[in-house]
Amino acid sequence: MDNDYFSIDAILAENQKIQCTFKVDIPDMGHLAGGSDRDIKSLTKAPIPIWLAYIMLFSDWADFTIPSPFGTRVRNALKAEPRSVKLSNLVGAGGLWYGFGKMVMDILSEEQANGISEVLTKAFKGRLLEVIDQAQHFAALGPAGGGGPSTDTAQSFREGLDSTERELFALAQESAKRMKRWHEGNDKARR
Repeated sequence: MDNDYFSIDAILAENQKIQCTFKVDIPDMGHLAGGSDRDIKSLTKAPIPIWLAYIMLFSDWADFTIPSPFGTRVRNALKAEPRSVKLSNLVGAGGLWYGFGKMVMDILSEEQANGISEVLTKAFKGRLLEVIDQAQHFAALGPAGGGGPSTDTAQSFREGLDSTERELFALAQESAKRMKRWHEGNDKARR
């Protein structure tokens, strides 16, 4: 995912909220905390979109905690078996887990960002083979694709794909279909 101004994925990833704790009183901004208070008081905790968090954090008006989709529980689950984690359920807006992780990395210190980067990379590598394998399997089934025998594990995995993985799934599936058509066309020509 790129950080292009016009990228829908970037816009959706930046709209994810992170929990911030305000360090200072901010007058006339109580609506950000979602309450009826007019001002935000020091030590108030509020979820704010990551695009706004950049300003708050870099102005040193607030601190934030690592969002739960990248917390210890999720990291441990990904270490144990990356394919068992439903990434699409961890964040809203179409399951932009990798994109949200990239946005979070941008506001972290280098050491913390490297930790998140490692989690994202290992998760991607640990899940990629299964994404491609399932895409090729469903491409081989042909037009009746979804009606064949499907294990609950495979179905659960596909439902938990992040949007990036869904794009790769579609590309791999289309690639496998084209390869099959090409191969069948060459077989007919040889006869």
